[in-house]
Amino acid sequence: MYKVNKILVPLDGSDNSFRALDAAIFFAKKCDAKIVCLYSVVIIPITEAQMVAPVQFQIEEEKYARNVLEKAKNLAKQNNIGFSQVINFGNAGYNIVRYVKNKANKIDLIVIGSRGRGAIKEIFLGSTSNYVLHKSHIPVTIVK
Repeated sequence: MYKVNKILVPLDGSDNSFRALDAAIFFAKKCDAKIVCLYSVVIIPITEAQMVAPVQFQIEEEKYARNVLEKAKNLAKQNNIGFSQVINFGNAGYNIVRYVKNKANKIDLIVIGSRGRGAIKEIFLGSTSNYVLHKSHIPVTIVK
């Protein structure tokens, strides 16, 4: 029988990502599982002519990530769910799949929002959730 012990919830601060967290909390209660929230901070390529703005953007984005993860931590705590968090840098879809493929992380399920804060939106799914759905080797639940 398949046992869910650890659920990965990628967050970006969007309403959809927090709906995914709510669903993960529901699953975690039913399965007596823990939640890991992952936030990928976007990295903007820096050119010599634009050194200040991209660096400032990354600083602000990392600050935003910490606030989002703090909110997630509080929600998990209110529901008596074990919680841990990860901040990484770069492409969110790639980072999510890479994190799950690392066997040391022992992730059993990904619960992800259908669309996030990204400016480019696909017709039915966001590009990140679509990427994760097709590249993950473990079950993925997409929340609308």
